[in-house]
Amino acid sequence: MGIVSPGFHGRGRGTGVELPPGQYLTEDFPVLSAGPTPRVSTEQWKFTVMTESGREYSWDWRQFTELPSETPTVDIHCVTKWSKLGTRWEGVSLDTLLAEVDTAADYVLAQSYGGYTTNLPLADVMDGQAWIAYRFDGEDLPAEHGGPARLLVPHLYFWKSAKWVRGIRLLDQDEPGFWETAGYHDYGDPWREQRYQGD
Repeated sequence: MGIVSPGFHGRGRGTGVELPPGQYLTEDFPVLSAGPTPRVSTEQWKFTVMTESGREYSWDWRQFTELPSETPTVDIHCVTKWSKLGTRWEGVSLDTLLAEVDTAADYVLAQSYGGYTTNLPLADVMDGQAWIAYRFDGEDLPAEHGGPARLLVPHLYFWKSAKWVRGIRLLDQDEPGFWETAGYHDYGDPWREQRYQGD
């Protein structure tokens, strides 16, 4: 079995909707994973924010789901060229999670159960741009799509929306994650086709 499990069911037909360059529309929700799917129960799950100074802020599942939630409806774009429009989520905004965190960091490294990581500028997960999502389309987020919770950063390619997320580290300097060290773009803007380093 390869490092990436596909899960495609064909290309969607054009609908006249504007998509980022090189993307095609799908009604499916393809499953792509770098390795096996972690199975993390809500009893085991914990989300931790670690500042650049080493201070930690943590929530267990009960504490996390008692935080104010939001229900964004967003378009998502995968680096493998599919786009899915109008996806409906529920989760906690990173603005809420970082509201009481004292930091001068410029970057974030998202960390997942299973060892996956991805890097982002802190500015790209603030101001209503990112959530830790635990419901999709009105249902608990299934494990194959990153449940019990995943990072959701819809304005960047979907590999930046780390599945099975367990926390973020706030960093003074950028630190490439899993796919970035394998040659993927550090930022990943679908509208600029930033798929690989040098794009």
